[in-house]
Amino acid sequence: MQSSQLDYFPILMQILFAIAFVAGIILISGKLGPKRSSNVKDANFECGIESLGNARIPFSVKYFVVAILFVLFDVEVIFLYPWAVNFKEMGIEGMVKMVIFMLLLLVGFFYIIKKKALEWE
Repeated sequence: MQSSQLDYFPILMQILFAIAFVAGIILISGKLGPKRSSNVKDANFECGIESLGNARIPFSVKYFVVAILFVLFDVEVIFLYPWAVNFKEMGIEGMVKMVIFMLLLLVGFFYIIKKKALEWE
């Protein structure tokens, strides 16, 4: 049985209705909502601490390197979980592939230790 363009019409209508609903709610709340402004309300507020000075303070590159390395090595869990769930079905071939994957991660880990990427000064 072939589908025609008419079969997709309800989906298109639902998407258009959702977009119109969200846009309408945003516009209505902007028109009907209170518009009270004061120095206290317009001031920057972060975690209960009063902001002092310039917000454009340069961060150490070390902070970003550690954050990126954390994300990089944390993503390995995403690959380990499905492998662990399907361990029996994958057999020895799956085991070999996972050992290669873990060895590559280990090589990368030793590389960043050698480069002292995780050491703070």
